[in-house]
Amino acid sequence: MESELRQMNNEITKIRLDLDLIKGILMPKVDDEGELSDWAKEELDKSREVPLDKCISHEEAKKRVAEKCRGK
Repeated sequence: MESELRQMNNEITKIRLDLDLIKGILMPKVDDEGELSDWAKEELDKSREVPLDKCISHEEAKKRVAEKCRGK
């Protein structure tokens, strides 16, 4: 039982480290207080100027990424 708990604790620790890594990759432009950098604010403003009919859905984006990964 104790070894199982130790193993679970180690796995949780690894998951936390993985999450920290993912957060660092996905959110590098956020400062310690959660504010977007000037660059990120400008990019957000630019993206809001794109008409919705020029955008694709999340499902379509996932489909395109999956196709690209499969080499189609």
